Amino acid sequence: MKKIIFGLFLLFSFSAASQAQVFSQGDKVVNVGIGFGSYLGGSGYSIIIPPLAGSFEYGIVDGLINGNASIGVGGYLGFASEKTFDWHYNYFILGARGAFHYQFVDKLDTYAGLILGYNITSSSGSGIGVNNNSLSGFAYSTFVGARYYFTESIAAFAEIGYGISILQLGVAIKL
Repeated sequence: MKKIIFGLFLLFSFSAASQAQVFSQGDKVVNVGIGFGSYLGGSGYSIIIPPLAGSFEYGIVDGLINGNASIGVGGYLGFASEKTFDWHYNYFILGARGAFHYQFVDKLDTYAGLILGYNITSSSGSGIGVNNNSLSGFAYSTFVGARYYFTESIAAFAEIGYGISILQLGVAIKL
């Protein structure tokens, strides 16, 4: 068993040393995904539109940390809609996004980042002595994620963080 693990370690080391960087300066990537789990609403809420998100990222710096790391910036857009009893809630997040990418293995782009933006929450419904409300304000999110490239330009991605949902799964396209 030790020989197998050592062999896999050597194989991983050589493949990591010889790989081309997956995300680099000048790259443009679009993520489109659906969210699972939510910090929005609470128990008793039914989902009308599940959390949907899209992001765009542009590589601004590469060649960091022995050529395996890069930095990207771009934008983020998220939307979800929920209902409880006679109330309807819409959540909309628009923001700027930055990420630090580090490639551990071939075809896998791992990253962590931050979103700074604006969160618009609106509610409408009926009830005695209750007004319809709209709440807006500064929003931020941290996230970690990975993209696995099946081809030069098509990847599946997963992100975990605080935003429109806890987990985002979707497709990434390198333009």
